[in-house]
Amino acid sequence: MKVEIIAVGTELLTPDFQDTNSLRLTAGLNSIGLKVSFKTIVGDDERDLTRVLRTALGRSRLVLCMGGLGPTEDDRTRETLAKILRRKLVFHKEIRARVRERFKRRGLPMSASNLKQCYVPEGAEILDNPNGTAPGLWLETKRYTIVLLPGPPQEILPMFESQVLPRLTGSGRGLTVRRIIRLTGLGESAMETRLKDVYAAAPAGVTITTLASPGDLSIRLTMSGKISRLAAVALLDGLEGMIGKALGPWIYSRNGESLEEIVGALLRDRSMTIACAESCSGGLLGHRLTDVPGSSDYFLESAVVYSNRAKTRRLGVPAALIEKHGAVSAQVARAMALGIRKTSGADIGIAVTGIAGPGGGTPRKPVGLVYAAIARGRGTKVLRNLFFGGRAQVKFQSSQKALDLVRKTLAPTPGKVL
Repeated sequence: MKVEIIAVGTELLTPDFQDTNSLRLTAGLNSIGLKVSFKTIVGDDERDLTRVLRTALGRSRLVLCMGGLGPTEDDRTRETLAKILRRKLVFHKEIRARVRERFKRRGLPMSASNLKQCYVPEGAEILDNPNGTAPGLWLETKRYTIVLLPGPPQEILPMFESQVLPRLTGSGRGLTVRRIIRLTGLGESAMETRLKDVYAAAPAGVTITTLASPGDLSIRLTMSGKISRLAAVALLDGLEGMIGKALGPWIYSRNGESLEEIVGALLRDRSMTIACAESCSGGLLGHRLTDVPGSSDYFLESAVVYSNRAKTRRLGVPAALIEKHGAVSAQVARAMALGIRKTSGADIGIAVTGIAGPGGGTPRKPVGLVYAAIARGRGTKVLRNLFFGGRAQVKFQSSQKALDLVRKTLAPTPGKVL
């Protein structure tokens, strides 16, 4: 069965908003054996929306349309669908009563514009929305099923999980089981070369896809079909074992966790604390570590010492050392790591210093040159790196390399992850 997701909203076609709802919907559909074939983002223009809906209904058996159910003039999804299907919009008093009660609980009068949300295409079932004013709609014919869902995440996700997924369960083609393996420190082409035997060994029903971004790679194993979960897991376990042999030293996660999650788990498991000294990463390293719930168990502080004077004043890096070797050097990176470990009292001090660009590089020290250093009771270690890409990519790769340095220090066995 062809499945399609349509996200409606002109704001989703700007750089300021992202469609994240479709990711959650896709995960839910996959969990019951339904594979998404198409995803479309369309603005609020009625003509564009008409074209997109007609195309979807002509090629897909199940269409989930998100957004455009609100009370404003540019919310046109239900009206457009009714025109396409040549169905009347029927006013439902019970919707008006629910919306009015919702406004009453907040001590507000219901706006007249909310009345448009009370109109439903003839024959559609109403999906209750306890978290907003726009009800969802379920419309089924012999040829297709179309589901209209509100756009706000706090409304669409509970409705999808409680009212849509249960209706769809059993309509898929078996089950889908996924495994996400994540790596860092290896190039995409090198990874592909090492995966040749894995691709050849993949049985029918298993797909292997790879995603690459600077500093981070992922391998996604998906088993779909009429098979027991136990058998699917066994198949993926076999492929994962082959991947581990081929790429072990670069694997940091076998269940899709981020590198900061893995590092946090290692620190917590060893009852150790960490503090960061950051120059070119500008606080990104500390942000990533503290983005993990419970990070207060192990994270003490992060010092963003961007200027040379700050490195000396905050961390005690000798001014003469900076003068002799430059702020971007192995010597200064080591001194920064030692300094933050001493001043914070952390078990581990991690430091990053480099040239993020686009300017500031020289032939001897080009843009993308970054030193990452770690200091702990057993001594220090410094890595020299040369990253490519824009400023944001260099900053991310700097934080990634620093986190991986911590991972390898705490779990030195190649390929060992929690």
